[in-house]
Amino acid sequence: MENFWDFNVWSSFNIVGVLLLSLLIANILRRSIPFLRKSLIPASVLGGALLMITEGIYKAVTGDVIFDTAFFGGNGTAALEIITYHCLALGFIASAFKTTKSKLTKKRVSEIFNTGVTTVSTYILQGIFGLAISVVAALLVSGFFSGAGVLLPFGYGQGTGQALNYGGIFEADYGFEGGKSFGLTIAALGFLCASIGGVIHLNIMKKLGRIKTRDGDHKAMYSEEIDSENEIPMQESIDKLTIQIALIAAAYTLTYLIMSGLGALLPGMKSVIFGFNFLLGVLSATLIKLLLNFLRKKNIIKKEYTNNFLMTRTSNFFFDLMVVAGIAAIRLGALQNYWGIILIMGFVGMVITYLYNHFVAKKLFPEYQEEQFLMMYGMLTGTASTGIILLREADGEFETPAADNMVYQNFPAIVFGFPMMLLATLAGTRPVLTLIILIVFFAVMNVILFRSRIFKFKKKEEQKDEQL
Repeated sequence: MENFWDFNVWSSFNIVGVLLLSLLIANILRRSIPFLRKSLIPASVLGGALLMITEGIYKAVTGDVIFDTAFFGGNGTAALEIITYHCLALGFIASAFKTTKSKLTKKRVSEIFNTGVTTVSTYILQGIFGLAISVVAALLVSGFFSGAGVLLPFGYGQGTGQALNYGGIFEADYGFEGGKSFGLTIAALGFLCASIGGVIHLNIMKKLGRIKTRDGDHKAMYSEEIDSENEIPMQESIDKLTIQIALIAAAYTLTYLIMSGLGALLPGMKSVIFGFNFLLGVLSATLIKLLLNFLRKKNIIKKEYTNNFLMTRTSNFFFDLMVVAGIAAIRLGALQNYWGIILIMGFVGMVITYLYNHFVAKKLFPEYQEEQFLMMYGMLTGTASTGIILLREADGEFETPAADNMVYQNFPAIVFGFPMMLLATLAGTRPVLTLIILIVFFAVMNVILFRSRIFKFKKKEEQKDEQL
């Protein structure tokens, strides 16, 4: 029988409450301190950093881990990792339920496709350099895991949740001690690189007159109507927000059933399958959305049940919670021998992401080069939210297609990126072979990305030959 005053009744709420309180404090600090506001560091990153600093001070004074005290149930660190894991999938599921009615021209389809290919190409490039660094580091540092560098694209390109997922796989299946903290630290460095590198670029471009940054508050990230035509009422016998959450929960339950079934069929791949919770979550949400559309066409249900405005807010909530929990879960003590490697990997990741995306934006998106670059650089070192934060500084009204490119590029990015996510586990046993495959994969992706320029050049050469 549970006593309501016991810590095990309150521990889960205490953890979530502290995470949300840190977000509030971080937001107040960002609004109150000009330096933090100009740095563009997201409140979720700052909140996680505050908790990580608090944990460090507490451990230095008491010798204990604050999140592993009775107040947080005795194993709060594991709870933070679980929150990070689930919020990744829940955020993607909420985003997948959103609908669009805009018509895309052939040019826009090409730009969206190129954005998705650029995303995957950047993942691969980060993986190449990260893996090369870790392979060399393993030769110099005794006991270092040579496949650790493949966490760079998951920390930078995909963010906290996937960095934790793959760090956990390497820790459980390949004996990489501190793998989770390694991945989470890379992700945290990515946010800093997005903020610092983005601010430096913005200031340089502002001085050159290439962009005009905006001051003060900005409009909301998206411009969906709060209540669209033919939707269910905001409040009836059940609140509309409750229905959105119920749909997300149904999709995630279906995701668990799919993962459990695949895990039973492929027991040796169980950790990898459950690491793809976000991807299978998107699939589940898409299936439910198709079912709802089918029922509407058959006139079985009369109204739209999903609402873009509420799904956006819910998705952002899960992603904010994911980031603050992921950074708070970092255990610095597990990385005491690897800081030099982490900093080198983080710096190299920032430079190559900056240079490659700047080159692609200049060549393929000349009409809105700066806006596309800022969005891509922010997204591929931090998260989609970081990309939007940087983009708003140059395109506060979202007059360019850059924001739409980021939203719609997910499908081609998933299609082309899925092989890399499967390939990443090979780095645990065959890092050099994985590195070679990534190099070949990168070359192929760039042929696809620059296909119009490459084949146009070849066509011109053939015409010259015919004239001669």
